[in-house]
Amino acid sequence: MLGSSSPCPLDTEFSHQIAALLSPPSPESIKDYYDDLVETRKCPGLRVKFSKESGKAIYATKRFEEGEFVLKDPVLVATQHSANKVDCLVCSYCFRFIGSIELQIGRKLYLQDLGLCDKECKETTSSFPEKVCTRELHDVKNNSICNGSNDIGSSTFRNSKSNSIPTEVLQSLMNGTLSLPHTGLFALPSVFDCPGGCKEEHYCSKTCADSDWESFHSILCTGRNEESAQRDAMLKFIEHANGTNDIFILAAKVISHTILKFRKLKRLRFKENEKRAKLDEMDFSLLLEAWKSISMGFKKRWWDCVALPGDVDPSDEASFRMQIKDLAFTSLQILKEAIFEDECAPLFSLEIYGHIIGMFELNNLDLVVASPVEDYFIYIDDLPSPEKEEAEELTRPLLESLGDEYSVCCQGTAFYPLQSCMNHSCRPNAKAFKRDEDKDGEAVIIAVQPICKGEEITISYIDEDLPYGERQALLADYGFRCMCPRCLEEMPK
Repeated sequence: MLGSSSPCPLDTEFSHQIAALLSPPSPESIKDYYDDLVETRKCPGLRVKFSKESGKAIYATKRFEEGEFVLKDPVLVATQHSANKVDCLVCSYCFRFIGSIELQIGRKLYLQDLGLCDKECKETTSSFPEKVCTRELHDVKNNSICNGSNDIGSSTFRNSKSNSIPTEVLQSLMNGTLSLPHTGLFALPSVFDCPGGCKEEHYCSKTCADSDWESFHSILCTGRNEESAQRDAMLKFIEHANGTNDIFILAAKVISHTILKFRKLKRLRFKENEKRAKLDEMDFSLLLEAWKSISMGFKKRWWDCVALPGDVDPSDEASFRMQIKDLAFTSLQILKEAIFEDECAPLFSLEIYGHIIGMFELNNLDLVVASPVEDYFIYIDDLPSPEKEEAEELTRPLLESLGDEYSVCCQGTAFYPLQSCMNHSCRPNAKAFKRDEDKDGEAVIIAVQPICKGEEITISYIDEDLPYGERQALLADYGFRCMCPRCLEEMPK
């Protein structure tokens, strides 16, 4: 029985509702959902097909030439890696770089001077120095290691001046009183703060701020009363995720998104028929409808599908998977303290949480947005003399202080609803490829060879240049043995 061996009592209490939420959508429901998605995404030439044997796949309904744009797919849910927030200030909704070239450079050097190491930092960092939290500053000044609550996670801070740029100069870059040459050619959107008042999230526009608030963030925002137990639990949850696995942040966003959609559906139904039900009554059919977009993506529980690390002996696999399950339960318990809602209680079961995380484990893709700072320094380097020498009087000290890290891009993890339907091939006919005009976190797919009408569009989940054996080993982590034409050709006889 569902939940019989679960440490979470909700798995037993809501076993029937959980089974309904995890029930595979019907082929008709899948078709309708993806037909609407293709139309919404404005992707003529594509169709999602489903079969019980091979699952979902994307087919071309027109011919694509080599190099032709195939698809641009906005994220369903995504997050920037916590350590990457030291390097890159981006919109928390679309992941476009924001502020200015000066702010990007000054902020990064300032935070590095405070000792927030990009590779070690596990805390969320704010965009401006005056917003760096008091606890972080205290720990930096004391050259200490900041331990999370209950030893859940830790962040390492280095109190070392790694560059020679005076603090006053960095502050001038950040507050806009110092301009660098030619940055007008690399203008970025202005910074919009979180409408809830938290200092963790920033946006490129009011539209993105409102969209994030309505889709996810209004439940997850930490800009609440400082004495709020829910706020403290949310901070603890973020700290735990940053110290263990930020896949938990994605899971929290999915639950938040489903709750907010459920509330919206319930308000609409109550408005249509006020005598039918009170607003606070549970209507499970609405929760199923709110869950629909997620139901299209999950397959297995996280602890069942996560690949066994190379340093774990196969004889210890059962113990390893139990540890993963316990880690998920710890995360869920903290999240429940922060955002639990009675009407949506099944969403807080370990069974549902495990399937949400499993969806990301099997389908998530790297979120990558190129840094405009890299383009800026390349532009300066390509200037003709003596204009180059004049510009470099200001820019060269900054570039030298940034070192090899000057070109770090925005990095995170994301779930793309259409791209996740694309199957793997070791001889793919398409690939993910950002063009110069693609400045946000959306996935862009380009044809790498002519694709005929009626042909399946495939991408490679791995480095397809690897030998057969290495490819098969990597693809085993995705839960399948590749039988694409190339693998059939190279399969040992």
